[in-house]
Amino acid sequence: MLKMQIKVLPHGQDLPLPKYMSAHAAGMDLYAAVNPEIVIGPGEWKLVPTGLAMALPPGYEAQVRPRSGLALKQGVSILNTPGTVDSDYRGEVGVILMNHAKTDLVIKRGDRIAQMIINKIEKVTIEEVAELPETERGAGGFGSTGGKA
Repeated sequence: MLKMQIKVLPHGQDLPLPKYMSAHAAGMDLYAAVNPEIVIGPGEWKLVPTGLAMALPPGYEAQVRPRSGLALKQGVSILNTPGTVDSDYRGEVGVILMNHAKTDLVIKRGDRIAQMIINKIEKVTIEEVAELPETERGAGGFGSTGGKA
């Protein structure tokens, strides 16, 4: 199993470490390291600290994604979803929460605000060409393959 180092920052000392909430969960929950609570108004977004920094092995990234329950029940998303934490980044992990609801969103200390998924990253070399290989789809995009089953 891959190991990831976590550094708990002073303002995150009493919060749980990221953890999988079920045996087959793909993502680990991240917690809000806010004190006092923060309020995100309708249509607004704010950077919410997690109180964590990390060291991923080279060739891996952490993706920060929305929690489906927050999206469905409270209209909350992550503005730059998925957010990427590169393996050479050592600063605090923050989550840019967006409030799509018509009422204020209150984030309290310890709220589960996002999920984090660890992915292996493949590097590529770029080869500039005059023409690309043909495919059946070609240049069709943005709904060109249809919208019905």
